[in-house]
Amino acid sequence: MNPLAKSLNDTLENTTALAIMSEMGKRMYFPNGIIAQGGEAAANATFANGTIGMTVINKVPVMLPSYKKNVPNFTPQETVAYAKTAGNPELRKMWKEKMIQKNPSLAEKKFSMPILVPGLTAALSYVADLFVDTDKPLLAPNPCWDNYELITCARRGAEFHQFECFDDKGLNLKSLEEAMRADGKKYGSVRVILNFPQNPSGYSPTKDEAAAIVAMIKKMAEEGIKVLVLSDDAYFGLNYEDNIESQSLFAYLADLHENVLAIKADGPTKEDFAWGLRSGFVTFASKGMTDEQYEALTVKFMGVIRSSVSCSSSPAQSLVLHAFKDDEHDKAKKAMREMLEKRFKLVKNFTDNRTSSVLKPLPFNSGYFMSFNVTGVDAEELRKKLLADCGIGVVSINAQTLRVAFSSIDEDKIEKVYTAIYNTAEAMK
Repeated sequence: MNPLAKSLNDTLENTTALAIMSEMGKRMYFPNGIIAQGGEAAANATFANGTIGMTVINKVPVMLPSYKKNVPNFTPQETVAYAKTAGNPELRKMWKEKMIQKNPSLAEKKFSMPILVPGLTAALSYVADLFVDTDKPLLAPNPCWDNYELITCARRGAEFHQFECFDDKGLNLKSLEEAMRADGKKYGSVRVILNFPQNPSGYSPTKDEAAAIVAMIKKMAEEGIKVLVLSDDAYFGLNYEDNIESQSLFAYLADLHENVLAIKADGPTKEDFAWGLRSGFVTFASKGMTDEQYEALTVKFMGVIRSSVSCSSSPAQSLVLHAFKDDEHDKAKKAMREMLEKRFKLVKNFTDNRTSSVLKPLPFNSGYFMSFNVTGVDAEELRKKLLADCGIGVVSINAQTLRVAFSSIDEDKIEKVYTAIYNTAEAMK
């Protein structure tokens, strides 16, 4: 049991609350991760706050005009009526069409209608409810987003396994294959989550790396190992270098083999700068599955939604749907993406021209973030020092990894922020 969960249980000892609590409840805790550190930074990061994965200008989150102008015009059905459990049918259909536009390899492939969920965390949690258990572990990269472990261990009571995400060349494909084969041998099946652009590193695979991952999974499937691949595509499309694979792995896995179940978790949260609208999607694909089988799997998934939040927010879905129909939406979205790319280039230029005995940037080429591998100093102590002495908020993913969300740092502050990070790290040796 996680020490944070045990501490909470100890506090509740001799109360009725603890006496009647479920095993999941006893395992549950709130991690000292991104959200907790972000809250601390919100109060103390007076100069720059690089903790939260939002796009910010002058301390205000970006709001595209296509969202803002539609709010007063909603009908009662679009605002206060209950939404359907699986989401607005028109929005689901539109998202499926957009998936194919962004992933042309899906055009001739059969896959389920996307199911709408209240955000990407819910997507991952609900998938875990269906497929992760005490004898069905989840495999994820190291480093990774802290919510993966919370969902796996505290909610599902399952083992959380990790492979080393990087080697000296880029993605550590050898570590990924060894970890997948180890799970396959011990449990007879594999459940792996691949998040690109990755949180916290901000890395997406090259075309060659993506092809190698697909070939690896196909070989294992042909050997009889059943493989679930969950593509966490929260930051999909935010690529800043030419050699990055532009399509989701889901597009290549959708009809790869009967022994492969591909699941795509995505949505407008990051792609369309709509973080607080909490609208995400889950889509299933497996070679040979029929429409009836996809419907059965969808109904099972709806049961998970119904037994938790019942349905997602109607106004949020309506707002996203209206925005997608707005002629100005893609233009405004493109401008925000270009701004993020400019911030990326400033950070990349700085880190490429600065050396440190403490900080080594992990590979990054996309998304909202970049991270440092920290040696000789504890990343959490460095985070606290930056916050206390410089008014700069960043996130310690673990003792060796410090994440900086350049998405939320204005261009004119980037050099000062990174100079402070390097100088503070060196001074702490």
